[in-house]
Amino acid sequence: MQNNDPQSHGETFDQARPDDPSASEIDSLHARLAELEASNAELRETVLREKAEIENQRRRLHRDLEQARRFANEKLLNELLPVYDGLESGLAVEGGDIASMREGISLTLKSLLKVAENNGMSQVDPLGQPLDPERHHAVSMVEAPGRAPGTVVSVLQKGYVLNDRLLRPALVAVAKD
Repeated sequence: MQNNDPQSHGETFDQARPDDPSASEIDSLHARLAELEASNAELRETVLREKAEIENQRRRLHRDLEQARRFANEKLLNELLPVYDGLESGLAVEGGDIASMREGISLTLKSLLKVAENNGMSQVDPLGQPLDPERHHAVSMVEAPGRAPGTVVSVLQKGYVLNDRLLRPALVAVAKD
């Protein structure tokens, strides 16, 4: 009968076997595990802080964008205030002749066009020019002796361009063939 008791062969449980890790290896692994857990906790904390910072930046950006939208026209509207003032002053005048009223309206229109121009808008007034279907909309063709066919002979409504992008085409009458 064979005895499989380790103590019968002179071995003790405390002695290392070739396939069992030694106590120092286990201690080393526990230390390494503790290091990795600490590192993991640090990384987790860093990720949480970064996530919170990104969320704060997103909120700030959203708030700034909302403010920019709300006040985007502030410069334009400040430039329009003198035009409003001019119109109100003209309406407050009692009496006066048509010529002076006409002059006041003309000055107000010039002021308004200047504000529009300062903000990138310009008029399309194609009188005497060849029809440009990109910027003009022909609403009629008329007899126009002495004018080349396809030439704009009258402008029914001026067009407008904002920073090279057409806002509204000019409505025109064109000379017949």
